[in-house]
Amino acid sequence: MKNNPPPTSRREFIKQTSTFAAASALAGVALPHVHAAPNSTIQVALVGCGGRGTDAAVNALSVKGGGTKLVAMADVFSERLESKYSAIKQRFATQVDVPADRRFLGFDGYMKAMDSLKPGDIVILTTPCAFRWVHFTYAIEKGLNVFMEKPLTPDGPSSRRMLKLGEAAKAKNLKVGVGLNSRHARHLQQLAERVHNGEIGDIILARGYRMHGPAAYFNSLPKPEGISDLMYQIQRFHSFIWASGGNFSDFYIHIIDHLSWMKNAWPVKAQALGGREYRNSPEGIPYVDQNFDTYSVEYTFPDGTKFYFDGRCITGCYDNFSSYIHGTKGSAIVAKSGDCGGPSSIFKGQTPKSADRVWTSQTPPGEDNWYQNEWNDLMDAIRNDQPYNEVERGVIVSTVTSMGRMAAHTGQEVTYDEMLNCEFEMAPGIEHFTMDSPAPVMPDKNGRYPVPQPGIVTKREY
Repeated sequence: MKNNPPPTSRREFIKQTSTFAAASALAGVALPHVHAAPNSTIQVALVGCGGRGTDAAVNALSVKGGGTKLVAMADVFSERLESKYSAIKQRFATQVDVPADRRFLGFDGYMKAMDSLKPGDIVILTTPCAFRWVHFTYAIEKGLNVFMEKPLTPDGPSSRRMLKLGEAAKAKNLKVGVGLNSRHARHLQQLAERVHNGEIGDIILARGYRMHGPAAYFNSLPKPEGISDLMYQIQRFHSFIWASGGNFSDFYIHIIDHLSWMKNAWPVKAQALGGREYRNSPEGIPYVDQNFDTYSVEYTFPDGTKFYFDGRCITGCYDNFSSYIHGTKGSAIVAKSGDCGGPSSIFKGQTPKSADRVWTSQTPPGEDNWYQNEWNDLMDAIRNDQPYNEVERGVIVSTVTSMGRMAAHTGQEVTYDEMLNCEFEMAPGIEHFTMDSPAPVMPDKNGRYPVPQPGIVTKREY
C-alpha cells in the first residue's frame, strides 16, 4: 500500500526546490525502451567498494534468473578497491569481468565506471551519501538504471536536488532502487497490509529502538599521519555528519522508515535530546567525531500521533534493537530484532504476550533475505519494463531522519519543511572534490572536529 502524501505534496516539493540546471535539462529527455530484454545480460558497475557496496554487488550477481555481470568498479581507496574486487571475483568467477583498466581510483572514478556501461545497465551507488546527488546526476545523463544505498541525503540542499533528480529519472524511464530493505521484507509487507486494513485499529503510538555498543565508524580517534582530513573523514564516514548524516541517519533510518510505513504517514515535526556521555577511548584518548552517544526523539505525525525513537551507542548498557506499533484494537511487533528481523506478530492487547498473539508472519521459502529481495524486485522491473522509482520515498525518509537528528543537535523543535528548506549545505562544492581538496570540517589544535551544541548553535547542526 502506498504511503499517504508527504507533509508537502510532490508538486509543492518541486516548486520549493532551487533551480538545478542539470536535472532540469535531463528531465525533458526520454530514453525509449532502455530496459533489458528478458534473456540479455545486464552489466553492473560498482561505485563505492565498502562493505555495503560489496554486499550489494553480491546481491546483483545473485538475482534470480541470473544474467548479470560486474564489469567496472570505482573507489577512492586503492587497497579497498583491490581487496573487494578479489573477494567478489573469487565468489563469482564467471560473472566478474573487471580488468585493471576498469578498476578506477579517484573522485572522478564514478564517471569512468559508468562510461563502461551502456544505457539500460545498472550502476550501484554506495559511497557516503554526501556524494549521492553528484553520482546520480551522471547516472541519469548516461541512461543507467540505479541501485543506491540509504540514506540519500544529509541536508536540505541535497534533498531538494535529489527530488528533482528523481523526477528526471522517471522522465527517462529509468528504474531506481533505494536500499531501504524493510520495504522488501516479506514479513513486513504482510504486517503492513494487515495494519492498513485495520486489524489493530487506529495507530495511537509507534516505538523504535536501536541501542547497542559502538559499531562501524561511530567514533573516531584523532587523525593519524599519512592521510588527509578529507580522506580520513570519507574513510570513517559514520563519524562525520556532512558525509553520512552521522550515526543517527545511517543507523536509524530503517526503523524510522518502516514505522512510518506502518502508520501510512510521515512525521511532520520532531523534538529531541541527546548527548556525548563517554568520549574517551579505553586508553584515555579523546574521540574526535561529531556524534552523540545517545538520542531520544519524539516524532509527531499529521494527526498528532507520536512516534518515539531511542538510539544509544554505549557499551555495557541494556541492548534493544526492535520496533513496535500500538493501535486501538491491539498491537504488533514490527521488527523483532535488528533493522527488520522477523517474524512480525500481532497481539490482541498492548503487551506482546504469547497468549495474546493472534497472528505471526510466514515468509515464503527463498524470500527470507530482504537484501536479495530488493534486488530481485528491481531486476524484475527492469526486465519487464515496469515503473520502479524509490527516490521520492528515499528522500522523504532521509529528510525525516535528518529532522530528528537536527532537533537533537540544536535543541529546537524542527518541522519537516524547515529541514527540507534549511539552507545550510554541509559540503558545498562536493561535485568538484579531488584528492587534494580541503575537508568540509577541520579539526582544532587538539584534533577535535566541531560538535553540535544544543541551545547554543540553533540554526545549523555544528
